[in-house]
Amino acid sequence: MAGWEIIYIDETDSTNRWLRERQWDDRTDKALVVWSDFQTAGRGCGTNSWESERGKNLLFSIRFRPEGVTAVEQFRISMAISLAICETLEQHIGDLAIKWPNDIYWRNGKLGGILIENRLKGILICDSIIGVGLNVNQQVFRSDAPNPVSLWQIHGQETDRRQLLEDILSRLEPWLQRDMKPAYMSRLYRRKGFYPYADKVGVFMAEIIDVERDGHLILCDEHGQNRRYAFKEVTFV
Repeated sequence: MAGWEIIYIDETDSTNRWLRERQWDDRTDKALVVWSDFQTAGRGCGTNSWESERGKNLLFSIRFRPEGVTAVEQFRISMAISLAICETLEQHIGDLAIKWPNDIYWRNGKLGGILIENRLKGILICDSIIGVGLNVNQQVFRSDAPNPVSLWQIHGQETDRRQLLEDILSRLEPWLQRDMKPAYMSRLYRRKGFYPYADKVGVFMAEIIDVERDGHLILCDEHGQNRRYAFKEVTFV
């Protein structure tokens, strides 16, 4: 990536949609970032919504062309942005983890969420849009989300959102150039030990064994049987 073009907008329905509908300028390889004070239709994966008080949190989307990343390797993008965010937040707090596949956790609280939309051309990803919502300066959460937490709630200080954004962007490309798997695995939420999970059959105890190249989660249950899951096929209890 030759650099970042960062655009601020006061309000939009979705920063991901805003970027998706903006035409590429094929004369430049510059990646595009849009961030906003408020999203009227901010969402997580699937039908999940994202609560965010106006002007308090960091809501942004990135659009770029990952070089040489194949469709089967697209989980690299998920690992890279998750690790870039964790590395940045470590300047402010500890106890950070990545809840598979890419939620950002502080202890048992959800600090951020990521939504990635990739467009393919043949076997390669021709462009990727990464949407991120991070709870930064919000002091009270009023939705029925089970476990939101913000930086302010953790350390009691206001955080410069623009600086936070720039710090994350500066770390993204270096992570994409590295072997990320060891770092990603070491940061996984509930990485060690048996915990309850639920799939379409029911609740079971298992421990994390691996995350495959394409992002599938491998669990080993209490009976010693390995179970393989795509995103949304299993939930943490």
